[in-house]
Amino acid sequence: MAQTRRRVRVLRLSWPVAAETLAALQSGNAGALESDPSFAGLLAALRADNPLGDFGLYQAVAEISPCWELFQPQGGARPTLGAAGQTQVSTNLMVTIHVDAATPEDEFEAVLDWLVTLHPWEVPVIEIAEAELAVRAN
Repeated sequence: MAQTRRRVRVLRLSWPVAAETLAALQSGNAGALESDPSFAGLLAALRADNPLGDFGLYQAVAEISPCWELFQPQGGARPTLGAAGQTQVSTNLMVTIHVDAATPEDEFEAVLDWLVTLHPWEVPVIEIAEAELAVRAN
């Protein structure tokens, strides 16, 4: 058998970054992530000793894609960007992180709470799904 499967939880986070960071990334400058103030907290979380992006021989694994988010804050909102009643577009990165499904629930919840706290938005966009990954059999 060439492959086996690993059950995971998939976290997809829409994370705002400066337009300059997005442009630098698109031109091949991966180091731009290191200096983006919004993304620094997420990088620290990925690099910490926790189950985020744990692939055994590889740690802190995350897939990152450029994206833009359209939103319109409503009355009572305290948006980081824009104002209530005005449509806004945010330059973001869509970050996908896998967490082993065998991670104890309390450990998973602690990491998820950390991500929610780190996220700069009033209402973070963090999706949680379950999936299987194909991995090479030993």
